[in-house]
This record gives sequence, C-alpha cells and structure tokens, in this order.
Amino acid sequence: MPTKLAEYTQNLNMTQFFRNLDTTNPETLAKTVQHFTLAEGEKRDAIVQSYFGETGVNRIVEAITCRLLSPPALRSGSKVLDIGAGSGFFTAKIAQNVNRTIPNVTFYAMDATPAMLLALEKKQAGITAFLGIAENLHASIKMAKAYAAIPRKFDAAFSTLMLHHSPEPEKVFRSISTVLKKNGKAVILDLCQHNFEEFKTEMGDMHLGFKLDDIRKMAEAHFAKVEINKIPGICCSHSGRKAELFAATMQHTQQTPVI
Repeated sequence: MPTKLAEYTQNLNMTQFFRNLDTTNPETLAKTVQHFTLAEGEKRDAIVQSYFGETGVNRIVEAITCRLLSPPALRSGSKVLDIGAGSGFFTAKIAQNVNRTIPNVTFYAMDATPAMLLALEKKQAGITAFLGIAENLHASIKMAKAYAAIPRKFDAAFSTLMLHHSPEPEKVFRSISTVLKKNGKAVILDLCQHNFEEFKTEMGDMHLGFKLDDIRKMAEAHFAKVEINKIPGICCSHSGRKAELFAATMQHTQQTPVI
C-alpha cells in the first residue's frame, strides 16, 4: 500500500511546488530534483559510502552525534530535524546513535527530492519524512501537514552535506533559526572551499564548498552562539579529488518569532 508521502508526490508538479514555497529559482530547483532522481535515487546510499568509505561515514556520524549530545543536551522526548536528508543514509545512523544515549528522541527528515524520501521510508527507521526546501522550512512544514504530523518547532536540527546544493545558502541559516525552540541548536556539516568545478555537473553541486569566514558570517546573522571547526582526517574523495569538511554548531539564546 502506498504511503501518504508516495500518494502526495505521485503527480506533484515540482516547479509549481517550489513556486508555492516562494523560491526565486523554481525551475532550477526542479531540474536539481530531476538530477538526483535520475542520477542517484535509491543508489544514494552506495554513492555516499563510496565517497567517504566506512571510516569516513562513521566519522561524519560521530561528528554530528557528538554535537547534538553536547550541552545544551537533548532530552528524552526531544524532536530533531534533518534538513536535506536525502535517502536518510546519515539520518538513520545518527538517530540510532542518539537514541542509544537518550531514548525517545524523535527524528524528522526534510528533502526536496521525493525519490530520496521514498527511499528513506523503505528503511523503516521510524523517521517521519516530508517534502520541502531548506530555504523556507516554516512554509515547508505548513504544506507538509497535508500528509504528515510535523511539529512547528524543533529542539535541534542538522544538515549533512546539503548546503553546497542550496541555491541560496544565506537563506538556509535564517530558515533554520525560525523552526528552532528557545535554546535550540543546529549543526551544519559541509564541504570547505575547493576548486573542482566539474563537481557541479558530475554531482549536481551549486557551490564549490565554502570559506569558513563566509559560513561564520551567515551563521552569526541569525544565531547568538556559533562555533566552526574543520573535521580533521576526513575528506570527500571522488576520483582522487578531495575536499575537506567543516562542522558549524549554532545555538539560539532567545526565542525567534514565527514568520
């Protein structure tokens, strides 16, 4: 029997969907979704594994898990959102790790590509998936309520290797801030700046990584506490080309009004 998400997305016009979310480049986003649907889809897990290897994957999962569990720590009953979760390759592993330490933490996964989220649902990992965009999480959640029970606010949010696919990364930081509770935290793990222009065509990247100073500037515009570190000893490796990774941890210290 098809899931509610499958029924919702079966005949969805993605360009119109992105217009409804007030994106500036709905056609570009629809083409990006098509790229990931055709080029990766259910192959996403194997592709990510090939980029980083088992050791690299474990280091990424550990990096995000440790930051989610660091003060202010999650509590039993907390709600956590993965932004740009793709097929849930990292989501499921991080959720399992967190719940080993803190039981009953509920995970949600948002992505712009229906094929990816349907692959996540097949994992039966107890993660609620919904369609949306990182640049407008507030509106994405409102639209998703047509087929899924999604909270308005989260105790924490994280993003793993999504930001370099965003057409407007500056908006992502503001968007995340609107869906976090008071004292909520966010973790973004992504690529440091690199020079592999071909990644744009080979992997659908929109940005060649980021300068850490630029990440700090975008983060500090919306969060009171920001800490950014390179993740040592791990790179995204593809055909001999390597790009370093960073993790940005951000925290609210006051309530952000709903827009």
